[in-house]
Amino acid sequence: MPRPRVVIIGGGHVGLTLALRLQKKLDPSEARVTVIDTQPHMTYQPFLPEAAAGSLEPRHVVVPLREALRRCEVLTAQVSKIDHANQCLTATLGDGKVEQLEYDILVPVPGSISRALPIPGLAEQGVGFKTIGEAIYLRNHVLSRLDIAASTEDERLRRRLLTFLFIGGGYAGIEALAELQSMARYAIRSYPQLSEHDMRWVLVEAMGRIMPEVSPPMGEYTKRVLEDLGIEVKLNTTAKSVVDGHAVLSDGDEFDTDTLVWTAGVKPHPMLEESDLPRDDKGRVDCTTQLQVKGTDNVFSAGDCAAVRDLTSDDPEALTSPSAQHAVRQAKLLADNIVAQLRGEPLKEYRHKHAGSVAGLGLFRGAAEVYGIKLKGLPAWLLHRAYHLMKMPTVSRKARILGDWLLELPFRRQVVALGELHDPRAEFVKAANTRGLPKPHGTTAAG
Repeated sequence: MPRPRVVIIGGGHVGLTLALRLQKKLDPSEARVTVIDTQPHMTYQPFLPEAAAGSLEPRHVVVPLREALRRCEVLTAQVSKIDHANQCLTATLGDGKVEQLEYDILVPVPGSISRALPIPGLAEQGVGFKTIGEAIYLRNHVLSRLDIAASTEDERLRRRLLTFLFIGGGYAGIEALAELQSMARYAIRSYPQLSEHDMRWVLVEAMGRIMPEVSPPMGEYTKRVLEDLGIEVKLNTTAKSVVDGHAVLSDGDEFDTDTLVWTAGVKPHPMLEESDLPRDDKGRVDCTTQLQVKGTDNVFSAGDCAAVRDLTSDDPEALTSPSAQHAVRQAKLLADNIVAQLRGEPLKEYRHKHAGSVAGLGLFRGAAEVYGIKLKGLPAWLLHRAYHLMKMPTVSRKARILGDWLLELPFRRQVVALGELHDPRAEFVKAANTRGLPKPHGTTAAG
C-alpha cells in the first residue's frame, strides 16, 4: 500500500509547527508529509519589530524550512488552485513548471496578507509590516531619512523626511512604531544638525482605543507611554488621502511625509478564493472545533485563515481570534488529530482560553496582561522577550536570538542604513553603462 500523502500549504508559524510535530510523531512508513510555500523559510513575525530596530539579526528571526523539516518534502512553489472534489491542487514550481499534486490529507494554512483600503495614494506610498523584507526595508528607510535630513537646508523637505506616519493601532503597528522610534531616537544623537524634536511620529487609529487585544486600562496605559515618548496618537481618525506623500486625515490635519506604514488589519490569503472549500463571510476556511474543514473528512486548517468556534466563550457565534497564541496551539492539536485520523483514533476538539497578551514598546518598555495580571515597563518587556524566545521554533534560532540580546549589553546598537540592499545592481549597472570617460593618468584597465 502506498503511503498516504499529507500536503501542508503554507510554511508559516502554523505550517512549520504542524510539520515539526508530524515528523516527530509519525513513523516514515505511516505518511509522506509535503510542505509547500513560496518562501524557503518561516518568519517569526513577533520578532520583526526588533529585527527592524537592529536588536536582532534579520537572519535569526527566520527558520529555513529544509533545515528544520529534514523528514518532510519541502516545495518552493505557489499554489494557485485547490480542487478538493478531485483531491488535487495546482502549483507553480520555482522553475515555472505547473504541476497537479494529489493528496490524501490536505492542510491549507497560508495565513493572511495585509488588508489595504481604497485610500488614494496608499498603494503607491505605503509599506506593510508582515515580512522580513519589509522590516529590513523600513530600518534602512528610516535611517536614510535621517541621513538626507541632516544634509539638506530645505526646512520643508526636512520636515517631510522626519515625519513618520503609521496607520493601525493593533499589536503589529504599535510594536513596529515603538521599536523604530526607539532606534531613530538613538541614531539621531549622531547627527549634530538634528534633534529628537525635529522628528514627528504619528499613529492613526480608526477605533476609539489602541491594542484591542488587551483590557481598556492597559490600552490606555500603552497610549500614555507612546505619548510620553513624543508620539502623536490620533484615535477615531482615518486617512482620507496620502497622494504623493501628502497625508489628509479625517480630523482635519494635513502634512507631508516620506514614510507611511500600513498595519491596519489583515485578510485571509487570496489563494483560498481559488478553491472549492467552504468559507465564511470574511473569506476564512469554515472549520469544526476539531479543526476539520466542514463537509470534509480529510481537510484541516488553523490559524489566521481558519474560522474556528471558540468553545471557551458563552457566545455560540464567537470565533478564536487570529493571534499567534491560538495559531500555535491549534497547530499542535491539528498535528495530533491528523495522526489520530491516520491511525483510526478519535479526534479532539480545540479548546483554549486566551491567556493574555505581551507587547514590546521599545527598548526596556513593555505592556503585558497575562491571566488578569497586569505588568508594565521593564518587567513586561522582559516577559515579552522571554515568552517569544520560548515560542521561537528550533534550539538553533533560540540560541542565536539570545546571543544577539546578550551582545547588546556591552556594545552600542548598530544604526547604519544599507539601502543598496534593495537595488544591489545599481552601482554595477551605472559603471557598466559609463562610456567615454577619460582615464586618470597612469592607470590601466585593471587598475
